[in-house]
Amino acid sequence: MRIVLLGAPGSGKGTQAARLREALGVAHVSTGDLLRAQVAAGTELGRAAKAVMEAGQLVSDEIVLGMLEARLGEPDAAAGFILDGYPRNVAQARALDALLARLGRPLDHVIQLDVDEALLFDRLAGRAAAEGRRDDNPETVRQRLRVYAEQTAPVIDFYAARGALKRVDGVGTIDEVLDRIMAALGKTAVRAG
Repeated sequence: MRIVLLGAPGSGKGTQAARLREALGVAHVSTGDLLRAQVAAGTELGRAAKAVMEAGQLVSDEIVLGMLEARLGEPDAAAGFILDGYPRNVAQARALDALLARLGRPLDHVIQLDVDEALLFDRLAGRAAAEGRRDDNPETVRQRLRVYAEQTAPVIDFYAARGALKRVDGVGTIDEVLDRIMAALGKTAVRAG
């Protein structure tokens, strides 16, 4: 099963992707984690990304797509994957479609976690306080939500126009949201113990 998991910052994508990885037995691919791992490993792509980041620039779509292609070629992704944090804009969505078409592994599902913006703000502010995260201070949270609305939200429309999008209420307990996602995938959640 090949899934893109969309949602604003604080919507629970990372939490749900980890739960889905366990439930479905597929790889959880976070582009942020992937980027950090490539840089730490000193790969060719990692060195290129590090040079760009040290110059204060954003890593290009080409570098991220190259890392993504390498990651999807790893054995644990053979059974499928959950993409968390990618695509972030329509150009990336088109590039992802082209990559997956070339690999013969098109997406099966695109899931959008819907959470009200006021609740997202509260979640992110709470996370900042609990974890001491500087990237979740009030002004940064507002900026992240603005960037999401401007750049990433159009990805929702892109997939909806193709009939590939399934919207899931992202409010509730972790298990309740997981159950909704599994239902959208046509699966039943299985709980340990």
